[in-house]
Amino acid sequence: MKFVFDLETIPDIELLRDILQDTDSSPEILREKAVQEINNGKTDFLPPMLHRIVSWVGLWIDSAGNPVQQASWSGENEAEGLRQLFDTLLTYKDFGLIHHNGKSFDLPVLTYRSMKHGISMPRRLHHRDIRYRYSQENIDLMDEFSNYGASNYPKLKQLGYLIGIPFKQTAEGNQVLRLFEENKLKEIEHYCLEDVIATYIIWIHLQFTSGEMNEENFKNLKSRAMKKLKEIQDSATI
Repeated sequence: MKFVFDLETIPDIELLRDILQDTDSSPEILREKAVQEINNGKTDFLPPMLHRIVSWVGLWIDSAGNPVQQASWSGENEAEGLRQLFDTLLTYKDFGLIHHNGKSFDLPVLTYRSMKHGISMPRRLHHRDIRYRYSQENIDLMDEFSNYGASNYPKLKQLGYLIGIPFKQTAEGNQVLRLFEENKLKEIEHYCLEDVIATYIIWIHLQFTSGEMNEENFKNLKSRAMKKLKEIQDSATI
């Protein structure tokens, strides 16, 4: 069984205060200082360690690519969210992972935040099957499409344009903080779900293109996934 998943995060303001030794500045000023002092002004996106999880969504799929079960969480109690995610992963002993940019972001975030809260992660997440860069048990679409960095890394939305599918219609990642500040946690989870379905659709396209999935199965899975994606986008309230 493989778990297609995505995290939604916001900056950890309290951690930024500790690192920057700044107890007075507003969250907005802290983020600006972090961009300059930690990122050297090169990017607005902070390193994984400085992110706090506010939502996750996962989709279990079987060896034929069929969706089996969906799981999700959103909230302010990050430790509880981590425990629920790890309990979900422990449903299957030798699970695999499918994600987009998970090796560079989502998986490091899980490790950092587990350390912060003193939570033990499933041992499988640190097994060679998952940690090995070229593992087919831990599939990062960015690696697959870029030939492990030999070419440019594609964004999920760009891959959607490539195959004519409108991804990220419910929101964009840079809106998550605003939604959290407005206490729109279910809306964040809704957006996270769209990303997971988008990741799944891209993965089945890759499976078919590379000859790992026959055409009949591909068309059946894609039809069902597109129906689900449309339902998500049509019901968006963000």
